[in-house]
Amino acid sequence: MTPAPVWTPPGPALLFCPADRPERYGKAAERADVVIVDLEDAVAPESRPAAREALRASALDPEHTIVRVNPVGSDDHDADLAALADTDYRCVMLAKTESAAQVADVHSATGAAVLALVETPLGVIRAAEIAAAPGCSGMMWGAEDLLAAMGGSTSRFSDVEAGGPRVAGEYRDVPRHARAQVALAAAAFGRWAVDSVHLDIADEAGQRAEALDAVALGFVGTACIHPSQVAVVRQSYAPDDDEVAWARKVLAAAESNQGVFQLDGRMVDGPVFRQAEATMRRAAAVTT
Repeated sequence: MTPAPVWTPPGPALLFCPADRPERYGKAAERADVVIVDLEDAVAPESRPAAREALRASALDPEHTIVRVNPVGSDDHDADLAALADTDYRCVMLAKTESAAQVADVHSATGAAVLALVETPLGVIRAAEIAAAPGCSGMMWGAEDLLAAMGGSTSRFSDVEAGGPRVAGEYRDVPRHARAQVALAAAAFGRWAVDSVHLDIADEAGQRAEALDAVALGFVGTACIHPSQVAVVRQSYAPDDDEVAWARKVLAAAESNQGVFQLDGRMVDGPVFRQAEATMRRAAAVTT
């Protein structure tokens, strides 16, 4: 397994911020655990040169900052990497990642940890090789670009389609498959995974349900497109007092027990121990 560059999200709520709005950088940093300074979709092509200069002039905490750059082969990609090289930021999100070679090249050019954003059909098909790439630190997926590339119209079921097993607002099968592919690939190669954005800002219940599901699947965080989503994500990732108490009890008991043992009438083995460790990591992340 290829060692990943050293950078991990310090908390579960990652907030996108347009790179051409430097007056918002600090506000985003105050609200979220990680700021994703976006040089891609959030910025009009004609505004990207100014956005890169704003990035160069910024002074956010590198431990809490990711820079999203345009895809390999696009007109802006090389200029984005050049701007990143003039900063102290250590994690770069590569939009529309489609191969291990792209990840390796970006890492080689910048020395930064690469968060591979998988959001095209080819990227989803190659998720495992992307996760295994030198320089890959984490994985994220995106639904809307994926559906657009497939000639589709929407990633989620509508109210009209709801009924039976279909629930309005939930992902269709292909986005769910992409999400699973990315989560599995990241786990297989020891990378962390970030869940995609919830576009319906007013749908707090839907945001919470997705974030809770992301926690259950092992995602380390969820990307947000609006500051109001940050609190919902943080609350969803935070284990409750009972979960923390149980995890502490498991870890303490494991110090004096080898292999499988019983605790309060429950069997504790390797998977339960690892789940307890994950609970404590989540608790630490949301309180830091």
